[in-house]
Amino acid sequence: MIIRKATPQDSKEIAIYMMLAMEDIVYEFIGEKSTEKALDFLRKLITQKNNQYSYENCYVIEDNSNVIAMANVYNGANLEDLRHPVASLIKTMFNKSFQCEDETQKGEFYIDCIGVNPNYQGKGLGSKMLYFLIDEYVYKQNETLGLLVDKDNPNAKKLYLKLGFDIVGEKTLTGKKMEHLQIQ
Repeated sequence: MIIRKATPQDSKEIAIYMMLAMEDIVYEFIGEKSTEKALDFLRKLITQKNNQYSYENCYVIEDNSNVIAMANVYNGANLEDLRHPVASLIKTMFNKSFQCEDETQKGEFYIDCIGVNPNYQGKGLGSKMLYFLIDEYVYKQNETLGLLVDKDNPNAKKLYLKLGFDIVGEKTLTGKKMEHLQIQ
């Protein structure tokens, strides 16, 4: 089992695991509850460069040449620039304007989402990815990592706190109140 930077060829699996992690948010973005359209939208973004969901901003866990988990991480200082292609694709594909609160900001690398293949859930892969990201960004690059956790997900919050994240505030994302956590 290895963790590596993603490639465009990983887009199908990354899109599926992103949907597991943020299905309601993607439906809110595109304005409809179509899994097929949402996956197509995500795959297009993942294969492109210079957007928040690009393969350039993803890591994957690979086991026997199969991608079984993913994480999407980017520099919060670049959020506005990384969102322009997302807004453009939403306009092109769904004729909808993109309205979303800023979930991150300058001063942190933001873990947008982590998704794990359902057949591998409960085996510690999410924690393994988090440990990798903490090592990569906090210890090796001396950066701050941030993420949002749904107030309705106390188990995830408990895990993040156990790993060393601290609550630094609240944010709203697609109208939902979230807790903002960071580790540095």
